[in-house]
Amino acid sequence: MSKLGQLGHRLYTGEISYDFIGRRRRWYVLSGIVIAISLLALLIRGLSWGIEFKGGADFKAPTKVTSTSVERMRAAIEASGVPGMTEATINTVGDNQIRVQTRTLDPTSEVPKVRAAIAKEVGISSDQVAYSLIGASWGGQITDRALIALAVFLALVGLVIWAYFRNGTMSAAALIALGHDLILTVGIYALVGFTVTPATLIGVLTILGYSLYDTVVVFDKVRENVRDIKASTTKTYSEAANLAINQVLVRSINTTVIGVLPVSALLFAGAVILGEGPLKDLALALFVGMISGAYSSVFIATPLLAQLKEREPDMKKLAARVANRRQRESQKDRPAAVPAASGVAALDGEPATSSAGVATAGSRSSSRLAGDGAVRRPQPQHKPRSQRKR
Repeated sequence: MSKLGQLGHRLYTGEISYDFIGRRRRWYVLSGIVIAISLLALLIRGLSWGIEFKGGADFKAPTKVTSTSVERMRAAIEASGVPGMTEATINTVGDNQIRVQTRTLDPTSEVPKVRAAIAKEVGISSDQVAYSLIGASWGGQITDRALIALAVFLALVGLVIWAYFRNGTMSAAALIALGHDLILTVGIYALVGFTVTPATLIGVLTILGYSLYDTVVVFDKVRENVRDIKASTTKTYSEAANLAINQVLVRSINTTVIGVLPVSALLFAGAVILGEGPLKDLALALFVGMISGAYSSVFIATPLLAQLKEREPDMKKLAARVANRRQRESQKDRPAAVPAASGVAALDGEPATSSAGVATAGSRSSSRLAGDGAVRRPQPQHKPRSQRKR
């Protein structure tokens, strides 16, 4: 058996255990710091919305991509005479196409100038430059539908977990963990400046499902460990939940690593090799969300579930019974003290002394008589029988 397999077996049997529940405050503080950074990034930097959400013009032209293609194209469209081109987004798509995204342009006076500038730079005719105009109203509709889909998803998540576990506390803990993952993922997008596209929304919904899956796995083990806990006095709800985390810890690590590796490859291909496109946006959301989902299911959802359950009257009574039982067991295991009449123990057959260190009269006289009798008693003779006195 491998070392990881041996570790998983020892964690599952409880031979070794890490106290995730007892150290929940430090996980809360760490998550609070990360969430605060994410919220500050959203407030200060904001999200870089894609053209699909804010509207604009999108141009694509075939060309041989070089290391200077983006700089030369930016200089060309700025020299077109159309105002506001300094904020245009220019990216390469593979090694044979360049993409220019600008603000919303007038289709009769501004679009022809930009198309002509792009065509002149890459050496083609204006008709070969493909373009599309996206209105802001269409982007608003996409945003509204995305928010509706997110709200419906969260509502269904709460109902499904409640129906499966028959426990409203588990539903609340799972939804809080999902909110944690959502804020963290969106905050990372604001920090790195990646463009939010429809592929980003797909990725966010996907990672919420992954996070929910990991949380349900841990909760299912918690339910198994606490099935008859109210009639037991061996462990509290928090201890049973902590055991469940340790039992599925290796499994969560393995599934997360296996899932993150291909996503990392997609992120590298989208951000480094391609440089632009939906692959990069989707991969970043999956990468951040999968790691965050694995973290929240172990360090946020389950400790929060245990904390909420420990506030219930039945769990408080259980904790009191467990504490009383352990106190009685510790008293039984403690060695009994040797009784002494005056606080001084008797040593090696000596009589116990009073507070003044003087033996009682009865003890002293009996000790002296015993000593005198021992002196007068005939001693055994070891001489040969012929030499003994007759």
